[in-house]
Amino acid sequence: MSADVNDREHYEAVVVGCGPGGAAAAARLAAHDVETLVLERGTEAGSKNVSGGLIYAENSAPYTIDDLFDGFREEATERPATDYRIHNVAGNSVKTYDLTDLHEHDTDWCDAVLRRKMDSWLQRRVHEKTSETGGGVLTNVCVDSLLRENGEIVGVTCDDLDPIEADMIVAADGVNSELARDAGLMDWEEPEEWFQGVKAVVDMEPDVIDDRFDLEPDEGVAHLFSGDLFEDVRGGGFLYTNEDSLSIGTVFHLDSLVEQQAEPHELLDALLTHPMMAQWLGDEYEEREYAAKLVPDSKKVAHPEPYRDRLVLVGDAAGQMQAQGPIIKGMNHAVTAGALAADAFAVTRGNADPEAAGRRYAKLLADSGTMDKLRPRRYELARAVGERDAVTTAVERVLESPVGSLALGNPIADRLLQRAFNSPFLLAMLPDTKTGYVTIPSIIGEEHGRTIRWETGIEPPSLEERIGDLTYDTDVGNPHIELQDESDEASGTAVYACPVSAEDFGGGCYRSEAVKRNGTTETVVSLDTQPCVECGTCAIVADTDWEHPRGGKGVEYREG
Repeated sequence: MSADVNDREHYEAVVVGCGPGGAAAAARLAAHDVETLVLERGTEAGSKNVSGGLIYAENSAPYTIDDLFDGFREEATERPATDYRIHNVAGNSVKTYDLTDLHEHDTDWCDAVLRRKMDSWLQRRVHEKTSETGGGVLTNVCVDSLLRENGEIVGVTCDDLDPIEADMIVAADGVNSELARDAGLMDWEEPEEWFQGVKAVVDMEPDVIDDRFDLEPDEGVAHLFSGDLFEDVRGGGFLYTNEDSLSIGTVFHLDSLVEQQAEPHELLDALLTHPMMAQWLGDEYEEREYAAKLVPDSKKVAHPEPYRDRLVLVGDAAGQMQAQGPIIKGMNHAVTAGALAADAFAVTRGNADPEAAGRRYAKLLADSGTMDKLRPRRYELARAVGERDAVTTAVERVLESPVGSLALGNPIADRLLQRAFNSPFLLAMLPDTKTGYVTIPSIIGEEHGRTIRWETGIEPPSLEERIGDLTYDTDVGNPHIELQDESDEASGTAVYACPVSAEDFGGGCYRSEAVKRNGTTETVVSLDTQPCVECGTCAIVADTDWEHPRGGKGVEYREG
């Protein structure tokens, strides 16, 4: 393949990433008879992906993933989520609310998934569909930048292939999208715009899951956790039942994690070892995989015009992750976005204006109601007041006083609170403060909860053991992260914010040590990219240059 401009490979469409968003885009492009090449940087789709995860089919969505792929639920998912509950925790006291009304609002179905299984299945179906129109799927290919001519985006460059031109480029390359950043459409500057999630996949036989969670074989449950078990870090935990495992994890606002100097793996362990978990985990605990992911907060970063020239962004690359209290939806919105992007290209195919498809895509996102779900106007209005420090402080003082306990502690308040937890309208207005994540759930647990007296014997693996159980293909001599400033002031935050690093742990990515220089002692930070799980946290909290490893290199998730 020659790199000469006249001999470049050219496709009508290039899709970067074969997760749900990329797969949806490729499937719809193939349905429109568009020649489509899909480039996936993992050894197979899903080997680089992590989610909680639940995938929804919303009644109001123009596309759901089972619309695009026959047999999806039967072949690619785990258990349906037929029950949905949230646990408000205050010490060992827990008050549980049924969230069925919220869960079933606008929902046709909802299934738990593991990304390696789901995405690899999608990859095979996508390859079948795109091969029929002259394209296909290539794995182990890392797309590292945009190809430009005369300042205009005309294609992509790859680490192992010559440049490829396309009439449309779909960036479905995840939250760490090089293409979104290269186009100037997304950045990593503000911790408040992101969540960080860590997750353990826990081994459990199907009949044991049925017994401990009181389920039939075709049923599953989603549990959410909030309150003081994570101290003052804003966020919460989750537990989802898979076919023969559990997905247990925590998701926190990155700025809060930084402010509290909390270590992600310890927050996960706080959930795993809480007495309420004993009823489900029993005495034997076998962790299949530890994983981590950066998550965009769509309320702040979902791009209303996610395109530039021939490039369009879908899914996490466009910030399309809806997280509003217990409403946590991302993969379904990526599917909608990918399919709409494909439709936009089909309608504008042959238009000489390079932004014709992008403009149509942005309009379709808005007209479908997707953008209003991702960036609800009610939140913008509530945020202007509710997230002011003076307002938050005043509310906290009232809630923590006898007046607050009296107001939330009576039976009428209990019923009203359950209704509030099930209201999509109210949750879309919830300010991102300690009040909603920690204070109110803690008071609910204390005033209305029952004391958990079970004892747990669970001992989660150490961070060293978790890293040791992961699969890596280290790209020796080609580090994908470079530490620009080793001072503790510039980069010390990464030592505890990185999910595979910790204070007083010498086996992680980021490590701090005291060194003597010119007669004085100072703390400096060092970096070893070998244990990296490619979440991207350090790109936001430390002074680093970050890019993905070369195709197929780095961490490989077996579960995801």
